[in-house]
Amino acid sequence: MQIYNTLTRKKEEFIPIKPGHVGMYVCGPTVYDQPHIGHVRSAYTFDIIRRYMEYRGLKVKFVRNVTDVDDKIINKAKEEYPGEDLKFAAKKVSIKYLDSYHDYMNSLGIKPPDKEPKATEYIPKMIKFIEGLINCGAAYESEGDVYFDIKKAKDYGKLSHQNLDMMEAGARIAPGEKKRGPLDFALWKKAKENEPSWPSPWGQGRPGWHIECSVMSSDILGDEFDIHGGGIDLVFPHHENEIAQSEGAGKKFARYWIHNGLLTINSEKMAKSLGNFITIKDFLEKYNSADFLKLFFLSTHYSHPIDYTDEKINEAAESLDRIVRFMEKGARHQKKGARHLFKQIEEINSRFLEAMDDDFNTPKGLACIFELVNIANKNIEDKEFVYSASAALKELLDIFGITIGAKVNKDKEIESMVSQRNEARKNKDYALSDKIRKELEEKGVILEDTKEGTAWRRKIS
Repeated sequence: MQIYNTLTRKKEEFIPIKPGHVGMYVCGPTVYDQPHIGHVRSAYTFDIIRRYMEYRGLKVKFVRNVTDVDDKIINKAKEEYPGEDLKFAAKKVSIKYLDSYHDYMNSLGIKPPDKEPKATEYIPKMIKFIEGLINCGAAYESEGDVYFDIKKAKDYGKLSHQNLDMMEAGARIAPGEKKRGPLDFALWKKAKENEPSWPSPWGQGRPGWHIECSVMSSDILGDEFDIHGGGIDLVFPHHENEIAQSEGAGKKFARYWIHNGLLTINSEKMAKSLGNFITIKDFLEKYNSADFLKLFFLSTHYSHPIDYTDEKINEAAESLDRIVRFMEKGARHQKKGARHLFKQIEEINSRFLEAMDDDFNTPKGLACIFELVNIANKNIEDKEFVYSASAALKELLDIFGITIGAKVNKDKEIESMVSQRNEARKNKDYALSDKIRKELEEKGVILEDTKEGTAWRRKIS
């Protein structure tokens, strides 16, 4: 299995630290608003990576954190709960939007993490970590704040591939900051009035953003673990600073760094101010299937940027329709026992695995799925072949988190209307037959006349 490592800028053979086991840490949500489809890109990317590794026989320990104390959460608390105690209001905001995030990830069929640490649960361990950095000279206290001294970071910029001198030349110390160098970053922030805060050796305050991930990952996965992931926008400064503080504390940290590309909407950055902000709720209300969004994401390699348009989602819907139609045909050939290992099917399956072993190349993997559908449709009269293709297809779709119910449609009203239409056709009452077909179309039902009889399916819209 080859993985592109952001740290080395090349594909590398994936060799877990512990044979057969994978420790994976992915940066999760800051819970201050409804989750949007950009969040889905990252969550779904690492869901696929996890599923595929498990399919290949690896035991994955998947950790995704939650930032539940942050300036954005505090500002949202002021907005949604004016006049209330800010500490309690911020907690209410974080609980509300984390619940929403969980609900929507579940509705999308994205597996929950094995561990989901929250920043507020790790304050004591963060304080201990920061104390260690101060003791070894990698951090310093300044009037109640604590900063990491970037001069003490070895090879700072190695993840984002930036030159330290160039970065320092373009950086400035903002008003109110009490740090020595312009690139030094906060590990601990002195409390402002009424804001959420915790006691520390440096006074009341709260942790900086970067420190939580270093502490959580090492606590759960160990000082050195296999994979650290997140969006490409986190490479600098977040992930760069994680490396600096973890190595500053004497830890080896992550071996492989995986980053997903960002999402744009009609070639523009998604923003509420531009009116193109699409929440998961918005998407599911407009389209009736999360699988449309999944197929759209699968069509582009996870590391590349992807541009969302309604046209592309409609194309994904049509693609899903092709799969659904075949699976419904295949459902009529269900049987007990092992499937026959047809050479054509096994060759496609092998190419799928080759594609996914090559840095999780989902566009090529998706092409294999549609090739399997096309071949199976050409052999639709061969029940054994169709059954075997259906079983193989379901296995591959499961890796992509797409679960299409391969069951024959059952709806008494629809079945009755189809029977009436068949009887009308038999009696050459074509006026009645056409009338019933039109009524079914208005109900979103598409008919397909085959040698085995009339099949029906619901239109995907």
